[in-house]
Amino acid sequence: MKRVGVVGLGDMGSGLAKNLIAHGFQTKGFDLSKDRMADFEAMGGIAAATAADVGSDAELVFVMVMNGDQAKAVILGDGLASTLEPGAVIVLTATIKPEEARAIGAGLGGTGIDLIDSPVSGGFPGAQGGTLTMMAAASDEVLTRGRPAMEAVSKTIHHVGVEPGMGQTVKACLQSVMGSIVTATTEAAGLAAKAGVDGEAFYQVLSTSSAGSGLANTCLQSIIDRKFEKTGSHIRTMYKDLTISLDLARELGVPVHTAATAMQLFQAGISKFPDGDNWAVARLTEDIAGAELHRKAGSRS
Repeated sequence: MKRVGVVGLGDMGSGLAKNLIAHGFQTKGFDLSKDRMADFEAMGGIAAATAADVGSDAELVFVMVMNGDQAKAVILGDGLASTLEPGAVIVLTATIKPEEARAIGAGLGGTGIDLIDSPVSGGFPGAQGGTLTMMAAASDEVLTRGRPAMEAVSKTIHHVGVEPGMGQTVKACLQSVMGSIVTATTEAAGLAAKAGVDGEAFYQVLSTSSAGSGLANTCLQSIIDRKFEKTGSHIRTMYKDLTISLDLARELGVPVHTAATAMQLFQAGISKFPDGDNWAVARLTEDIAGAELHRKAGSRS
């Protein structure tokens, strides 16, 4: 399998494309943004005229769009389902609702096109660095066929189920943790700021403690460096993911108090800082506390 495609060439999809090209895959791609398409061609990709056109000569296509409606439009009907040959594989790396993934799987029934429901974790650094974690749901046989291309963009592939929707279900559970880590870290940063703690000192403690993690460390480092935009982790994406987590919890009757609070904090963050990244939520607490956490206590950017 050497002919692949990517639909959606934003922060995440461009990373997929870059690593596929670097691993020798002939990669065709499409995005609505002309600038993204130009960047894609500059890295050696083949521009497609439409999303459907990506499937015209591909054996496998990654779909990295923003939501379920976009995924359905790209895949079903006049989308990839109309151009991919039987035996081709679609890897759904977008994060959407589990029921939307199930609907896409059902919609592909009878086409001979196989679906790997595999949302990812690792954010912008993971996508660009080819170190994503993938939560893949498909049969063993389909996953075996898709694995070479998936290994080009990831560090770890977890086989979490067989049916479409299971990958998205695992991702929804994961995002309830991820969102809560971010909001807990932003509030701790506000507390430290009000108490006059040196941001660098707090970062060193957090990052070497049992509370430290890749996400918490990145969050706190972004706060003390006052980097709240264009870090590749837009606030709207986490908010969307958390609404999926809460929808699943409501459907199953499971209380998720911490994730619900995190979702509301992200919604407040979007209202006040619509162009911000996840870490902009910290500014909510800082505004209330009247103090900002900088790398050096008392400094201002």
